[in-house]
Amino acid sequence: MLKPIYQSENLQVFNKASGLTVLADRAGSHNLWETLKSAGSKPYLIHRLDKGTSGVLLVARNQSTQSEITRAFAARSVNKYYVAKVVGHFPTGNTFIIDLPLCKGRKSRFRVAAERASIFQTKNRYSVVATRPGVPSLTRVRCLQTTAHHSVLLLKPITGRTHQLRVHLSWIGYPIVGDHLYGAPKDPAQRGARLMLHCHRLVVPKYGSFSAAVPDFQTDD
Repeated sequence: MLKPIYQSENLQVFNKASGLTVLADRAGSHNLWETLKSAGSKPYLIHRLDKGTSGVLLVARNQSTQSEITRAFAARSVNKYYVAKVVGHFPTGNTFIIDLPLCKGRKSRFRVAAERASIFQTKNRYSVVATRPGVPSLTRVRCLQTTAHHSVLLLKPITGRTHQLRVHLSWIGYPIVGDHLYGAPKDPAQRGARLMLHCHRLVVPKYGSFSAAVPDFQTDD
């Protein structure tokens, strides 16, 4: 039985495992929603994590809580913190801003709304002049640790676009280890048994701060 890391009359918080889908997918694989319903719960969706992403997931237990926290996400008042292991030696010592608008790409993928070669870096900011219709997408990044071929990053998405962290990091040259959709799976440095992206902490107004321990991404090369 899946146990919440926090539970009240209004809210449940889970540490979702990598490889577990939130909702049913085309493959009909095991998913969190059916597990909760089979246990007698009536869950209300607040937000989602990709199948490969692990970490903090909020599930409302009534419609009023769902509406309240969903509005907080839409207003960008929920602070979100992720940890990722990426390919490459990311600069240390400063917080970087990735300011790259996103648009839909091919085959359920997303992309930056401009050519990769047109991305430019000014001090600690990655920017681009959009050449396609896109939506503003903003991520804060700080390097926690580096090894010979990898870096462990702390990520704070300001906006909440689909695949935002995965696309942003890939397009500036630091794909997440295990990301076969936006990375280069034939690159030995990029291979991984799972997508090494974890939602470490969510801070929700009026409800509190919820965290899930980070998996062992800080392994040597």
